[in-house]
Amino acid sequence: MIRDFNLLATTSRGNEHDTCAELQYLLGELGDSSALISRSRISGIVVARTSLNPVQAVDGLRRLLQERPYEFRYMLRIMPIEAVVATNLEEIKSKATELASNIAENETFRITLEKRFTTLPSREIIDAVAKDIKRKVDLTKPDKVLLIEVVGGLTGVSVIKTESVLSMLKEKMR
Repeated sequence: MIRDFNLLATTSRGNEHDTCAELQYLLGELGDSSALISRSRISGIVVARTSLNPVQAVDGLRRLLQERPYEFRYMLRIMPIEAVVATNLEEIKSKATELASNIAENETFRITLEKRFTTLPSREIIDAVAKDIKRKVDLTKPDKVLLIEVVGGLTGVSVIKTESVLSMLKEKMR
C-alpha cells in the first residue's frame, strides 16, 4: 500500500482492482498519467498518490463525473488527503492542529472521523484533536471540515470544504 497517499477512494468490497484501474484512467484524463494507485489492506479502500493538488484533483473528477457519468462505475467516494501520519493519537493530534491553522478565526468547522482497523476510540481521537482548535464548531453547515481517515496503521488528515469530498451517488442524484 502507498504510504504517502493524497487521495482516498471507497468502493464496494471486491471492486478494489476495478477501482484502481478506473482511478488511474480518470487521473490520466486530468493530466496525471503517472499517478500511483493501490489497494489498501482494507476491503473497499483504495489509495492514490497524484502529482495534482488533491483538492483540485477531486474538483476535476467532479467535472468529469458531470460530463461523463458513465465512466464512474466503481468508485463510491473520493477524498483529498493533505497529510498522512502513523495511527498514533499524538501524531494525529499534532498534524490536525497544524492543518487547523488553515481555518480562519471567523470560520466554523467540524471534525469528520472514519476509522478502519484501529482500536483507538473515536471519542478519544475527537477530544484530543478538538481540544486545541479554538474555532467555533458547526456540525450541520461548517465552513471547513477537519477530515480524519484512519486506515489501519496510517491516518490521512485534511482541512477541506465540505464539497471537497466527492460522493458519486449524491452527485449523480443532482
